[in-house]
Amino acid sequence: MDNTDGNSIELYGDEEIVEVIDLDESEPGPDDLADDLEDVDFEDAGNTDDEGWETEDEMEDEQDDSELTFSKHSGSVFCVSLDPATNSLAVTGGEDDKAYVWRLNDGEVLLECTGHKDSVTCAVFSHDSSLVATGDMSGLVKAWKVETKEEIWSFEVGDLEWLEWHPCAPVLLAGTDDGNVWMWKIPSGDCKTFQSSACQATSGKVLPDGKRAVVGYEDGTVRFWDLKAGNAVHVVKGQDGHKGALTCLACNKDGSLVLTGSVDGTAKLISTVTGKVVGWFSLEVGKAKASNEGEESNSVESVGFCNILPLIALAYLDGTLAIFDLSTQVLRHRCHHEAGIVHLQWEDSSSVVSTCCLDGVLRLWDARSGGIVSEFRGHAAEVLDFSINREGTVAVTASGDHQAKVFCIQRPDR
Repeated sequence: MDNTDGNSIELYGDEEIVEVIDLDESEPGPDDLADDLEDVDFEDAGNTDDEGWETEDEMEDEQDDSELTFSKHSGSVFCVSLDPATNSLAVTGGEDDKAYVWRLNDGEVLLECTGHKDSVTCAVFSHDSSLVATGDMSGLVKAWKVETKEEIWSFEVGDLEWLEWHPCAPVLLAGTDDGNVWMWKIPSGDCKTFQSSACQATSGKVLPDGKRAVVGYEDGTVRFWDLKAGNAVHVVKGQDGHKGALTCLACNKDGSLVLTGSVDGTAKLISTVTGKVVGWFSLEVGKAKASNEGEESNSVESVGFCNILPLIALAYLDGTLAIFDLSTQVLRHRCHHEAGIVHLQWEDSSSVVSTCCLDGVLRLWDARSGGIVSEFRGHAAEVLDFSINREGTVAVTASGDHQAKVFCIQRPDR
């Protein structure tokens, strides 16, 4: 493999030799990246006033640490995200085939996203918070303009696995059950697809440079796609790949490293420059090896990088939060939960990592000591997703109890 000059890379197995597109060494700005995407050769492809919330005083006697409860959904709430521009709005998607955009301070619904055919499992704001994308399990994807409260685009793909906006352009990406990754310009709908082997594209993320996306697949393969050229510039497979389906992935702040998690119980650290695996993390080496023999393994459900310290976190199905040292790959702390962990998120500018759990509790952990910082209760069922604002002061949770809750997680001692 020769990629020191960024010209070519040989992919093994049945992968073809593909050209690596030279990336500009200078730091691109949002306008540059948006202009780049204008050159992509896309192929043509085919209100409510109800607030639905209640304040803390109206809750039952059960412990509820939340500041506000959003209860407009009539089924489980599967996903939540905050608007990146102001962090004052949330969008939630649920089992009732709907998504809602609502205000955090009073729960007022600004936009009701209707017309879906199945549970809305993906709901995300665009980079400037002007648009919201919603996707349901059947593969119906819609885009909405927040200001005018109107649907501006719709498209149907195969069963949807994930949905994500480009970090600095009105471009939307989605991964589907048939292994395709779709990319659309919104609202024009210009479309291109990145095709691979016929297995689920289980997770995906656009890298911070805005020019590449990393996608994990059900067969344990990881591919790095050049969004402009449409080529897979790196493929991690075989011995280097996972032994089971990818469940999650994350990239560090500068986009030089990607961390992948799998049902095989391991996480892998991959260089986005070379496509090489540079680290391997497992709670139990023996258990990781046992997965090769078809035995049950402890699935990694969520992964993430700390922004201020060389630490990573892995969340496991058995309720273990594992904090590893990134440079030495040594396990620093095991943080135990009573039930399986669904999702983790690091605060942007601290060593605090938060977890949501099947026991319905949101927990904050100090990764330096491995000790718990705070617990927040109030849900009557499992927490299925959550999001924390940039300042690390507010968390919004989505739960199987048909509710979303807003928690103030700022404490005087932090």
